[in-house]
Amino acid sequence: MANIPEGLKYTKEHDWIRLENDTAIGGISDYAQSELSDIVMVEPPAVGRKIKTGESVGTIEAVKAVSDLYAGVSGEVIEINDEVVADPSIINKDPYGEGWIYKVKIADPKEYESLLSAEQYKELIAKH
Repeated sequence: MANIPEGLKYTKEHDWIRLENDTAIGGISDYAQSELSDIVMVEPPAVGRKIKTGESVGTIEAVKAVSDLYAGVSGEVIEINDEVVADPSIINKDPYGEGWIYKVKIADPKEYESLLSAEQYKELIAKH
């Protein structure tokens, strides 16, 4: 069973978002990293890029597949995790901690509230 921490929000595309004041921190879920297996490359969104909820903002490449990274919320990218870009395997080891991918200055906090709760996300992946 995948690790799905409470206190985070999730997208149907298997991304997670943690809100800290007006900054949303995003990455991929434990379920997503386990499905992808060994992650070998991360292409995050560029700092300064304006992103919209649901759009593809980057890619994650694993040994067996390439997957899009989707924005959980709209806003401006203010930081990317250079350590994950240099060593993508961090995501496999710690997807919710050291494996975060980008930070966004959130445009509309209501978008965050509309994302899936941990319980709703558990129900979603149980169907897979």
